Amino acid sequence: MTLSPSAAVNRGKPSAVWPWLSTCAAWLLALLWIMPLLYSLWAAIHPSEFATRFVPDAPLTMANFVAAWNAAPFARYFLNTTILVTGILAIQLVVCTLAAYAFARYRFLGKNILFSLVLIQLMVMPEILIVRNYQTLNHLGLVDTLFGMGLPYFASAFAIFLLRQTFKTIPGELVEAAVMEGASALQVLRHVYIPLAKPVYLAFSLVSVSYHWNNFLWPLVVSNSVQSRPLTVGLQVFSSTDQGIDWSIITAATLLTSAPLLIGFLIFQRQFVQSFMRAGIK
Repeated sequence: MTLSPSAAVNRGKPSAVWPWLSTCAAWLLALLWIMPLLYSLWAAIHPSEFATRFVPDAPLTMANFVAAWNAAPFARYFLNTTILVTGILAIQLVVCTLAAYAFARYRFLGKNILFSLVLIQLMVMPEILIVRNYQTLNHLGLVDTLFGMGLPYFASAFAIFLLRQTFKTIPGELVEAAVMEGASALQVLRHVYIPLAKPVYLAFSLVSVSYHWNNFLWPLVVSNSVQSRPLTVGLQVFSSTDQGIDWSIITAATLLTSAPLLIGFLIFQRQFVQSFMRAGIK
């Protein structure tokens, strides 16, 4: 049996149903992802009796946010989290930039072995080292401190790897021109490497901030007081059964703790996507 030319052409084309199914699947996944957030928003802005009753004309209120803010020292939690996240990021950028610069530019004995050890760290989950890290902090007297909480994360293997790969793609002619102009090694790093790697720095900064803002297990182990407790641990203490279970107040507190990340993502979502697209490993 011989197919007509038009039938043969249509047979070679993908069915028009598949794009429609892909679009529906994407919308379904997006709906499943946003449903918990929508429920939290509904429960937070309505009285407690409407937390599980979806009545269109239910009265709106902001009292849940006020009650949550006054029920726990969230101002202190916000301050602790901000200091912790910004401190970790600042030290990571300095340490990882210098390490990546050394791996990308210089030749020294054991370079490949050391970089292999860095790559091995990417396969080690932080939770595996909790006991050993806690023993080290206890020996140093840094338990229940923000510095001790951030100490295990000051050197990021992911950042070293990402920056090294980016630095290796920078043309050598630019480095040679800077050296001929009398630039030192640190000046070359400052004026050549870092400016050309800004998309990578932005991508890693977004990942680092979001991870450490939401980190829970390690801060839970290390922090013992309000003075060092971050938002994630503070929210867990606030929502424990000892405080009573009021879903409207709990969801309001949850939105308070996650609001900075949500607002930041909505503001920088375009830069967020573009930075990851441009930070691909070549």
